[in-house]
Amino acid sequence: MKKLKNSELDRLSISDFKKARKTPIIIILDNIRSLNNIGSVFRTSDAFLIEKIYLCGITAKPPHKDIHKTALGSTETVDWEYTESTLHLVEKLKADKIITCAIEQAEKATMLNDFDINTDTKYAFIFGNEVKGVSQDVVSACDRVIEIPQFGTKHSLNISVSCGVVIWDVFSKMNS
Repeated sequence: MKKLKNSELDRLSISDFKKARKTPIIIILDNIRSLNNIGSVFRTSDAFLIEKIYLCGITAKPPHKDIHKTALGSTETVDWEYTESTLHLVEKLKADKIITCAIEQAEKATMLNDFDINTDTKYAFIFGNEVKGVSQDVVSACDRVIEIPQFGTKHSLNISVSCGVVIWDVFSKMNS
């Protein structure tokens, strides 16, 4: 097996990416502190043609060198918007019939592997602060709470890792 060069990967141009049919997933970052995590979420969202990212509260916005360091240009491809209040955004999306899902450890959460996808539905997944997670008022306002099963001694994942796991799982279910 020969590794492929970048020139052999048949990647979309920025204009082709903008025109491409997007995966009906919205990512919401609720008060994320790490600019590297934000950049990583952009990069993963680009890889799976995510429709949009919302940056909320204290979450930093592009352009910023530390976001760019991990985003590698994906802030130019993935649509994004800043909004102050995650709670108001969740309420607006719900009014637009978008299913809102907090990614959190909570009572009565659905394990990600048990989360059934309706391919005719648009979903918004909310990822929370590195220390405090998704704020309680946002968790309470969401349609669903999804938990990533974990089996070791630690019961948390880095937010960019959590986002990658959820995007891959949902993308796979939508395209199976």
